[in-house]
Amino acid sequence: MQLKKDILKSNKAQFDSAHCDCHPERIRPDHSIGSRRVMNTGVMLLFITLFLFAGTTQAQRIKATASLDSANILIGDQVKLFLEIDHPKDVNVQFPAVPDTINSLIEVISRSGVDTFELDDEKLMKQIQAYTITSFDSGSYRIPPYWFKIDVDGTIDSIPSNGVTLNVYTMEIDTTKGPTDIKMPYDAPLTLKEVTPYILGVILIGAIIFFLLYSIKRKKNNKPIFARPAKPKEPAHIIALRELDRIKTEKVWQQGKTKQYYSELTDTLREYIEDRFGIRALEQTTDETIESFRVQKSLINEKHFSNLTQLLQLADLVKFAKYQPLPDDDNLSLVNAYFFVNDTKKEEQKKADSKDADKGDNDENIEEVEIK
Repeated sequence: MQLKKDILKSNKAQFDSAHCDCHPERIRPDHSIGSRRVMNTGVMLLFITLFLFAGTTQAQRIKATASLDSANILIGDQVKLFLEIDHPKDVNVQFPAVPDTINSLIEVISRSGVDTFELDDEKLMKQIQAYTITSFDSGSYRIPPYWFKIDVDGTIDSIPSNGVTLNVYTMEIDTTKGPTDIKMPYDAPLTLKEVTPYILGVILIGAIIFFLLYSIKRKKNNKPIFARPAKPKEPAHIIALRELDRIKTEKVWQQGKTKQYYSELTDTLREYIEDRFGIRALEQTTDETIESFRVQKSLINEKHFSNLTQLLQLADLVKFAKYQPLPDDDNLSLVNAYFFVNDTKKEEQKKADSKDADKGDNDENIEEVEIK
């Protein structure tokens, strides 16, 4: 009996010892796991608070505004509606889509692009879009706020503008007055473009009249309409005298070529007259040339006029009437041609020739002295 009791005590002691060694954590619970969980939750709340605070700070720096350049207009007048937004440079903004009709009574005529400006604060910028609007019904119309979409560090949000009111008025009518007649249209002032054709027409007509009068006067004086430029050639009398010398040397009148002789003689004189006096003798008849000298009496004296008239008329008889002049007439015509050229050449040429003649006489006297 006593042995049985001892065995039971021994088994109980072993059981208690084994139970205590196998499950120590159940006897002493650990509180460190709960502390770590509380710490992680606090850190997450701190990050969320900082994120929301940063977003709120960015949102406070964004401002959307709607405005009109005039809140009061007459029917049909046009006014500008401005939508603008101030925001940091790192924020992306999408402008609202404004329809072609606002409140079914305000029409959008045109819209501009989005203009961007930098503000004094280097981190901020302003964006503006303008709309031209009008209305054809009188009244007071409320333009609602427009929402701008913003992207703040990947977070999409919207911010509204303010609303504005447009007042549209009609023309005031004085009902105390009766109906009035339709007013005539105002005369628009003439522009330079309209007057220019008339000015040019007057100038053109004036130029034509001047040209006609000038032409008549030149023709009356037997002068060409357009003055010929000065010819860079020898003096007229030098050319004429050389031709007369050639005619004198050839003596074609002694060969029975009387018509050729008088043709060459008168052609030489006519060319001299044209170059010396400006009379178109080569294109004129004898009568026209004589008349030209008769009108301009100061050109030659009576003696030269008479000799020239006689020579030209005699040449016409020989060339056109087959007249046979006497030998003395042939010689006299050549002599008269020489006298006419020498006596009518320009004064400066006469003086130069006179000096040359005096020099020649002196040279001859010197030679005579030496010969003696």
